[in-house]
Amino acid sequence: MALRRVANRGVGTHAPTLNGMAQDFEQAPPDFRAALTSLASARTRSDVVLTEAPAPGRIAPYAVAISGELHADDAHASGRFVLLHDPAGHDAWDGRFRVVALVKAQVEPEVGADEMWADVAWSWLEESLEGAPHRARGGTVTKVTNRLLRRALRSARARCTSVRVSWTPLDNNMEPHVQAWTDLLATCAGVPPLPEGVTMLPGRHA
Repeated sequence: MALRRVANRGVGTHAPTLNGMAQDFEQAPPDFRAALTSLASARTRSDVVLTEAPAPGRIAPYAVAISGELHADDAHASGRFVLLHDPAGHDAWDGRFRVVALVKAQVEPEVGADEMWADVAWSWLEESLEGAPHRARGGTVTKVTNRLLRRALRSARARCTSVRVSWTPLDNNMEPHVQAWTDLLATCAGVPPLPEGVTMLPGRHA
């Protein structure tokens, strides 16, 4: 069953399919069922459109993936949120769940040229995850730069940056984790955070 957005509540009202396998929702382990339910009812940013995506099939016994797209005027970001679950636990995760998340965002040339941008982007991640109980966080920040070379004109333009990160949730409530990811999508695209219950109106964002 596909994810679908209902009003501004977030991911959807139905649990995602389980890793493309034959198992249905009722046959999944209780912890994973609870995690899917929390994803399906999570309250997230209304300016990020979430849809179910194909989940990896060999990393963990159970997995679900969500794609996100943010469009706000000239700001754009996209990403992917993957939740992995191994009922037996996983030493490398230090737990039974693992979130693997990706954010890609277009940034202004002067922002992308800043040598400190990677550190700033990582600090945004840390701030986004403050309300999501977790441990064993790790990841990378990558900047892709296009260099334009012409006669008497040489310029470097940062077109895209990406943040790849993973962490281990401390329980099966995934709402704060998917919220953190959508907040990071918006922040990397230059869209300011939204207070709870507030919807961004059309217009240029400072």
